Amino acid sequence: MLRPRREDVRRRLLHAALAVFTERGYDGASLEHVAARAGFSKGAVYSNFASKDELFLALMDQQVRIRITAVREALQQPHEDAPTGQIVGDRLTAALVEDRAWQLLFLDYVQRAAREPSVREEFTHHRRQIRRLIADAIRDHTSTPEASWDAVSVRLDADALATTILALSNGLAIERFADPDLMPDQLLGRILQTLQSAAAHD
Repeated sequence: MLRPRREDVRRRLLHAALAVFTERGYDGASLEHVAARAGFSKGAVYSNFASKDELFLALMDQQVRIRITAVREALQQPHEDAPTGQIVGDRLTAALVEDRAWQLLFLDYVQRAAREPSVREEFTHHRRQIRRLIADAIRDHTSTPEASWDAVSVRLDADALATTILALSNGLAIERFADPDLMPDQLLGRILQTLQSAAAHD
């Protein structure tokens, strides 16, 4: 019987980790739980991830990349004069609605990072990498002839805009949990659209 390829093992571990972390929370999950869910030994986990923190950060990276891909694909679709900010905001909001459990898990980890300096250091490093991914996606889009967010990227460089989008999406996610009835799905898109319009007319 052929052994699974390393990338397939990693993919299955991340899939299992998302389910286990979501069900048990960060503190309640263990690498043994993840290995059992994936159908591997604990050694298979350690051959890919040195610790539970490293596994969680890899999972966070995967989730962000999924959202960036979704936004890129949405921007490539034909839209009837829909502003870029609205498209980006609507797609990110859809991700918040679809993956509510992940957002709660992320906030749980943020609290842990706030309490433990060693975790915070790794978390800070990882968030910088994520902001670079988002900033690169912004630069790629604004460099195309059809880009409609050039004015924003001039007033706010891509790195600052990436930080703003992360802050808005995470902050609005908290408010959605607190009072979903007063948090319309279009709010993030409207905020980004307003930012885009203000920069265009500044």
